[in-house]
Amino acid sequence: MTSSTALLTDRYELTMLGAALRDGTAARPSVFELFARRLSGGRRFGVVAGTGRLLSLLRDFRFGDDELRFLRDNRVVDAETLTYLENYRFAGSIHGYREGELYFPGSPILTVEGSFADAVVLETLALSVLNHDSAVATAASRMSIAAGERPLAEMGSRRAAEHSAVAAARAAYIAGFGATSNLEAGRRWGIPTMGTAAHSWTLLHDTEEDAFRAQIDSLGTGTTLLVDTYDIREGVNTAIRVAGTGLGGVRLDSGDLPTVAAAVRTQLDELGATGTKITVTSDLDEYAIAALAASPVDFYGVGTSVVTGSGYPTAGMVYKLVARQDAAGSWVPVAKASADKGSKGGRKAAFRTLSSGVATAETIVVSDGFEALGTAAEHPDSRPLQVVLVDAGEIDESYEGAAGTASAREHHLRVREELPVRALALSKSDPAIRTVFVDQE
Repeated sequence: MTSSTALLTDRYELTMLGAALRDGTAARPSVFELFARRLSGGRRFGVVAGTGRLLSLLRDFRFGDDELRFLRDNRVVDAETLTYLENYRFAGSIHGYREGELYFPGSPILTVEGSFADAVVLETLALSVLNHDSAVATAASRMSIAAGERPLAEMGSRRAAEHSAVAAARAAYIAGFGATSNLEAGRRWGIPTMGTAAHSWTLLHDTEEDAFRAQIDSLGTGTTLLVDTYDIREGVNTAIRVAGTGLGGVRLDSGDLPTVAAAVRTQLDELGATGTKITVTSDLDEYAIAALAASPVDFYGVGTSVVTGSGYPTAGMVYKLVARQDAAGSWVPVAKASADKGSKGGRKAAFRTLSSGVATAETIVVSDGFEALGTAAEHPDSRPLQVVLVDAGEIDESYEGAAGTASAREHHLRVREELPVRALALSKSDPAIRTVFVDQE
C-alpha cells in the first residue's frame, strides 16, 4: 500500500487553508513560484534536481483516514477543512525547468498554478525535495567538472539519513556521477551500483593475503583490492602476488593522496601491473579532486561531501505567491518587499540567451496579467527553459522513475556544455551569467 505524503507539510499551510476556506479566498486563482534569490556558497551556477521525485510524491499527496484522524485529534484544522482535505487532489498545473537544467538567481524553477487552496499546501513538499536534491546535484556537478573524464562514484549513504541517501545518490547521478554504492538507488532509479570490500574484510582475516585471496576467489581478479589497511607498499605487493598483474584495481583511502597515488602507480608499473587501476576515496570534495588532476588516479569515490552539498546542504530556494486574482476577477502581480528577501511579482517565462552556443544571460519575461507569455520565436537567440510537468492535475510520467532519471542526466550533461569557461572555476564568485528581467509589453 502506498504511503501518503500529505503530512510532509508544515502546519501553517493547513491553517492558512482553513482560514481561506472560512473567508472565501480559498478558490481564488493563484500562481506560486519556486526560485532561489541567490546561489549558495558563491557557486557560479545551480543544478535543478528532485523534479521527478516531487512528481511521484505529488501523486501520493492524499489525505487518508490516518492523516485526517491525526489532524482531527490534534485539532490542527476545523471540520470544514477536514472535509475539503478528504477530497483533496491537486487539480492545477505545474510548469518549470527540466530536471538537470542549470538555474541562476531568480530563475522560475517551478511555477504552480491553481486555486490558492490547491497550491499553498505544496510549499513544504516542493521545497524539501528541490532544496536537498538541487544542493547535492550542484555539488556533484562541480565535482564532475573537476574530475574531467575520470569516473566518479557516489558512496555517501552512511553519512546521510536513509531516505536522503537514496535521493542524494539520484541527484549525484543526474549531475555526472556514474555509479552509486546504494542498492536502493540502483533498484529504484536504475543507477549502476558498485562496491567490493571495506577495511573490516581485511581485519576479519588472519592476514592481508588471506583477505585478498578470499576476495579474488569470490569476485575474480577484476576486483579492486583495498591496500591501505596496514602498510600500503606491502599491500600492493601482496595484491599483485595474489592476483597477478591482471588485477583490476587497488583502492586508496588514506594518506597524502597525490604522493601516495604516484608511488603506487610507479610500484604497480614496476611489478608489471600496468593495467591495474587506482581508485581514491578519502574524504574527497571538488577541491581535492581538482588537486588530483595531475595524479595517476583512475576513479574517484566520494561520500560525505557530495551527500551534504559540499558544505551547503540546501539550495536556499523559496516558494512565493507571485500573482492572484482580486475580488473582481482581475489578475494582480504580488511580491514580498522585505529587505534582502524581496521577490518579483507576475507570471514568468524563462529563456537561456546564447551566443555561439555559450550562455550569456538568463532572460525572464514577466507579465502583470495572465496573457500568453513570450515564445521561443520571439527569442531566436535563446533556448526556452520551461516544460509542462502537470496539466490540470495530470502528471507527465516521462519525468519519473528510472527513465526520467536517465533523461535528466542526459539533459544536464548536454546543457552544461553551454556554460562559459568562467563558470567552471571552483572559487567563489558571482553567477556565471546575469539574470535579466524583461517586462512584457
